[in-house]
Amino acid sequence: MKHPVSLHRLMPAATAAILANLVLGGVPAFAEEQSTDEAPPPTTVEESPTSLDTTFGKTPTYGKQPVTLKEKLKNTTPFIRDTRLDINVRTFYYYRDKYDPSKFESWALGGAVSYQSGYFLDHFGAGATFYTSQPLYAPSDRSGALVLSETQDGYAAWGQLYGEIKVVDTVFVDLYRKEYNTPYINKQDNRMTPNTFEAYTLLGTYGGKEGAPELRYGAGYFTKMKPRNQEGFDWMSKTAGATVDRGVLAAGANYKSKLFSFGAVDYFCDDVINIFYAEGRISHTFADKLGLLFAAQYSDQRSAGENLLTGSSFFTNQVGLKGEIGYEGALMTLAYTIDGSGANLRTPWGSHPGYTSVQVQDFNRAGEEAFMLRLAYDCSKIGLDGLTTSALWVHGWNRVDPATRASVFNEDEYDLDIQWRAKEGVLKGFWPRVRYAHVEQRNGNDQSINDLRVIVNYEISVL
Repeated sequence: MKHPVSLHRLMPAATAAILANLVLGGVPAFAEEQSTDEAPPPTTVEESPTSLDTTFGKTPTYGKQPVTLKEKLKNTTPFIRDTRLDINVRTFYYYRDKYDPSKFESWALGGAVSYQSGYFLDHFGAGATFYTSQPLYAPSDRSGALVLSETQDGYAAWGQLYGEIKVVDTVFVDLYRKEYNTPYINKQDNRMTPNTFEAYTLLGTYGGKEGAPELRYGAGYFTKMKPRNQEGFDWMSKTAGATVDRGVLAAGANYKSKLFSFGAVDYFCDDVINIFYAEGRISHTFADKLGLLFAAQYSDQRSAGENLLTGSSFFTNQVGLKGEIGYEGALMTLAYTIDGSGANLRTPWGSHPGYTSVQVQDFNRAGEEAFMLRLAYDCSKIGLDGLTTSALWVHGWNRVDPATRASVFNEDEYDLDIQWRAKEGVLKGFWPRVRYAHVEQRNGNDQSINDLRVIVNYEISVL
């Protein structure tokens, strides 16, 4: 029997969440992005887009081309003149203890070298990125942190190698291996290197000039995926857990204006799984720098065709609400999610986009409800330029075992994030960050998890 989120369970919680937003001035947080990617936590509602806001955009480069080199290349062909060569040096220390006695620990050095050409004949471009992660400290009895390979060895791979066709200035076709950021197919860049995908896609925009509303759209066929800590690519169906060779058809669109945005995307893997995701938001920043935002999301996951993922049919879903209020560099986020009890939600090709997905737990298990409170602050408002901090608490309850229907222990997670990004001078591109999470089990054996991450990035633009 299938167990989606029922309306009689959702309505009281949704009403309470909406009333809380009206009274407290709440607005949605971008917990899923700041937690699952190594990106600065948002400190204003403008910096807090939904997952779909970034789904159909072009991948940003690391930094700006040095002026001296740009001047030297300005009279060459666009293919050379607009070439980008960027280096991202990253070191990552990771430690986690688990509910059981085992521990994860590793420290690595590596990063990425990225090349992106200009357009030949104004229509044809190419790009490539080489990734590596090499051990500095890797005890053999503490593997599994995904910072290095599964055996605590180093790895290196050409994670991106693609051609691009600019059909017109607003429509692009990308071919072969590249990064993508969508709600359920994404780079999940929270270790040394990201997920990348072998795919054939079309991305386009319509409108958006001079503040006009913009429609972004995209479609494609994703054949294979390179997981974060691996060198090779494997079929999308196999990374999801099936034994057959299948790709994923994906298509969606997002409409965005100054006040609101709404969009949806669908992922179909034949005989394996179908995932549908929709999200909308409303936001506004007032003249006194007070920003308000409210957003809602919906995920639907079900078996497809011959049920080759689990051997039987399944269906589950998740509904999420979030609200944020921002003022003078401070941002408060409230978020709530509720999951269907038919199955745990799956994240086969990246991070989970749920509003209560944070550093350790996704709070996306069968029947689970979760509430999040998050506070963030941009310390440049008090003279500490580039320093941002955030802290959050998530409480999850009502989780069940989808097979037996038995209750499972509740959990609380507490996260702290401190980072500094140099904005100018010789240290521009230097970015140290410390993240700590503590997870407590409730109504079980009262065990806990501690998760510490120390990350340093240095982004350099060569060309």
